[in-house]
Amino acid sequence: MPLIHSLFLPTMAAPADLTILDHTGVYTMNMTLSDSIDKMLSLQGVGWLKRRAISIGTISVYLKHYKDDGGIEHIDIDQTITGGIPTSSEIRILDWAPREKEDATFGHIIGKSRRVKVAELDVEFLKNGWTEDTVEYGVVQSYVDSNTPKSGTTWIANQTWGFQIVNGERRYVRHVKFTGPGAEDIELRLVYDYYGPYEF
Repeated sequence: MPLIHSLFLPTMAAPADLTILDHTGVYTMNMTLSDSIDKMLSLQGVGWLKRRAISIGTISVYLKHYKDDGGIEHIDIDQTITGGIPTSSEIRILDWAPREKEDATFGHIIGKSRRVKVAELDVEFLKNGWTEDTVEYGVVQSYVDSNTPKSGTTWIANQTWGFQIVNGERRYVRHVKFTGPGAEDIELRLVYDYYGPYEF
């Protein structure tokens, strides 16, 4: 995958023709525009040293969005973090079927994904702020919880993905509704810079 040199590339808003129907591309999390993820990571069992490295590193996302021969959407994601943090890969199949995985950062998890109309969501925070085209096509919903028997902890990360206007610019955004092991309730907005097509 290509390398991202964030010091030398300009911050870029997402182009108007990039929609949640196919948001293949290269992105980096904008730490200034995004909410802090430190508390959520702590509640997920991520240690202080790794959280510190994540907070000062650059999180780059290489995303391939496509349909298989049966018309089912797939989102394949490779993620890198500068500073020597182990990378992780995600394979999201938008059929709402639960799948187990052992993640390099979060340990044993169970996740499912789908495309859904915002009106069908029952969490208000996950429904708000999206562009008209995202509302029309439906957000991508990612629902991941810890595999408690294998991980020894309990948490839920319920997310919606799409596009929003942030400070006058079109941006790729993820909303996260997180429930921690002690019933902690955290709402986060993660905002991404777009760095161009993903040449895979």
